[in-house]
Amino acid sequence: MYLDIERKIVLPGEEINLEGMKQGNGIYHEGGKFYAYQMGVVQVYNNYANIIPLSGKYYPVRNDRIIAKVIDIAPSFWIMDIRGPYPGFLHINDTPWRNVDQDLSKILGIGDTVFLKVNEITESRQIWLSLKDAGLRKLEGGHIVMVQPTKVSRIIGKGGSMVNTIKEVTGVRVQLGQNGVVWLDGPVEKVMAVRKILKFIEKEAHTSGLTERVKKMLEEGR
Repeated sequence: MYLDIERKIVLPGEEINLEGMKQGNGIYHEGGKFYAYQMGVVQVYNNYANIIPLSGKYYPVRNDRIIAKVIDIAPSFWIMDIRGPYPGFLHINDTPWRNVDQDLSKILGIGDTVFLKVNEITESRQIWLSLKDAGLRKLEGGHIVMVQPTKVSRIIGKGGSMVNTIKEVTGVRVQLGQNGVVWLDGPVEKVMAVRKILKFIEKEAHTSGLTERVKKMLEEGR
C-alpha cells in the first residue's frame, strides 16, 4: 500500500525533497536536485517516491493490489481493464487454476471483476498481473464505485482506521483497489450509504479530522 510523505500536492517543475527515498514515477533529476514532472500527490512505495496525478488514469506500480475487469481473452491469458493508459495481462500460469486445456472463458469471462496484483511492468509497458497471493480472487456480485487513485490511501486511513470504521459501522464488505476501483457488498441501502461516504472522503481528503467526521456521519445514518 502507499504511504503519504506529507500528502503534499506538487506542481510541475517544483523541487522535491526525497528525504532518503528513491526516485520513482513522475520525478526527474537535474543539477543534483529532484523535480516534479506533473501536478500530483507525492507518495512512496517500497522506498520509491512517486507523483500520482490528481486526476486522470491510474499508473501502476509493482505489487499494487488493484481491481480489474476482463475485456478480452487470448489462448493463454486474459486482457484486463486496469483503469490505466495500458491494459493489463493475466496469464493462466499466474493464477491458482491449472487446467490450461479448457476454454479460459469458462474460468473468467468478459466482464468478470477480479482483485489481483501488479506482478511485473516491462520496459515496453506491458503490465502483467497475478492472482498468486493471499486474498486475491474473483469478485462475485457486489457493486463497483470509482474514486481517484490518489484518494485510496485516505480511504484506508492510518493503519486501516478509516476503512475499518466503515466496515464495522455498516457491515458492508469493502475491497479497495489501488487503481481507485472499490468493490462493495452488502444490503443495497448500506452499500449506497458507503458509496456516499466514499465520495465525501474523496472530496475532503485534504482536510484533517476526517476519520472522526466520517464515523459521526456513519453512526448518525445507522
